[in-house]
Amino acid sequence: MVDPRLIVQAAAALRRAQRILIITGAGLSADSGLPTYRGLGGLYNGVTAEGIPIEQALSGPMLRSNPALCWKYLAQLGTACLGARPNAAHEAIARLQQAKPECWVLTQNIDGYHRAAGSPLHRLIEIHGQLAPLYCQSCGAVSDALHEHLQEPLPPRCRVCSGILRPPVVLFEEMLPEVALDTLYEQLALGFDAVLVIGTTASFPYILEPVLNAQASGGFTIEINPAPTDLSQGVDVYLKGRALDVMGELISHILFD
Repeated sequence: MVDPRLIVQAAAALRRAQRILIITGAGLSADSGLPTYRGLGGLYNGVTAEGIPIEQALSGPMLRSNPALCWKYLAQLGTACLGARPNAAHEAIARLQQAKPECWVLTQNIDGYHRAAGSPLHRLIEIHGQLAPLYCQSCGAVSDALHEHLQEPLPPRCRVCSGILRPPVVLFEEMLPEVALDTLYEQLALGFDAVLVIGTTASFPYILEPVLNAQASGGFTIEINPAPTDLSQGVDVYLKGRALDVMGELISHILFD
């Protein structure tokens, strides 16, 4: 159980803060039933059934050279995400964003659960993209029918030109989306009074940088994770536990105290 004094301390900091950044990773969606994963590939460990690293199977070059193989594993991700739904922690984050008009979410997750839970789209940065809607790499036609395509032979084909469809997600060896990066750095330039990190090891520079920036400018930093990470000893408050348990308690102190 999390020390109630730490909950109160973190809640007080978030209640005072005007500009808040919430950074979320796979641990947040683990409570929805999704396995935690490393980047795009952590539904798996080590090598695939084909004997290659999952990072190679789920890469931009593989999608071009062997789309059926890449889609074999994209389909597993898609099926997992479609088979679950946002949990109470996603909903608590959306409630905080509704209460705080300058509260942003930066997520590594591609499941779309922040959108589904009600996070405002104009304050949501999906740095690794999302699994839907699919679009045709040949003609650009868009398809919202991810579920239907997953029931058909892979790779999914465009109904307009028969080109190969792909999701707007960042595969290994691909660049991060320019618009998302621009938005992130625009907001970082304005500064944040508090940064809350949930369910990620913060191993990417663009995840770690907001925490370091907040610390350097006197902002308050909080981490929620079941196990300590490299961040834990450096943040102002480390709340050890599942996001599903901790976020509800934290939000109740922020919104109702």
